[in-house]
Formats: sequence, structure tokens, C-alpha cells
Amino acid sequence: QVQLVESGGGLVQAGGSLRLSCAASGRTFSSYAMGWFRTAPGKEREFVAAIRGSGSNTYYGDSVKGRFTISRDNAKNTVYLQMNSLKPEDTAVYTCAARRHSYFAVAQTQYDYWGQGTQVTVSS
Repeated sequence: QVQLVESGGGLVQAGGSLRLSCAASGRTFSSYAMGWFRTAPGKEREFVAAIRGSGSNTYYGDSVKGRFTISRDNAKNTVYLQMNSLKPEDTAVYTCAARRHSYFAVAQTQYDYWGQGTQVTVSS
């Protein structure tokens, strides 16, 4: 069982930056691929970014490519999402997820554990 706890959300002006963190329990963190998803008001959950267990490969959704960066520190059991050039349309609850496989996936159904989420609000 893996428990995930997100932090770092908040209110920021358009053009600003935030860094989200997701701390995971357990001793085999590096064997899990990690992903970030977001749910905007009135919309379906959307894939944001994912990273391989080793951290050697990453993948991004088209709407955040070039602005967001996913990374991980396996020694700290933590995955990060650096968000730059934020836009009002980035407003959402951001949730991290863990997959019992070292290679990442885009589909939500491929992830086994989920955090509670952290709110990000971008004002115009």
C-alpha cells in the first residue's frame, strides 16, 4: 500500500509559478512510475505529466508542455511538479498518482494509488 500526500498548491497570478510536491510512503518508491493529473471545475480529470521510476523519462500533456516540469527525488520518496507561466485555465485540483510499474502511463486506469489533491488557482 502506498499513501500519497500532495502539498504546494495555492493562489497565484497569471504568469507566476508554483511547485507542487507529492510525498509517498513505502520503501520501493523507485519501482513506481508517478503521474500528475488535474481536475478543473466542471471538467473531466486530465493527464498532466508522468515520470518513470528511475526518473530517466518524462511525458507531458499537450496543454502544459514547455511550461511544466515533472521530477522526482527517490531518496526522499517525493515527486515534484514545477509549474511556470501559469494561466487561468490551469486552475484545478492537482492530484498525484502512483503506478505499480516502473514505466509511466497516460491513462488514469493504469495508476493504482491516488492522493487527495491540492488546489491550484490562477487569477487573471
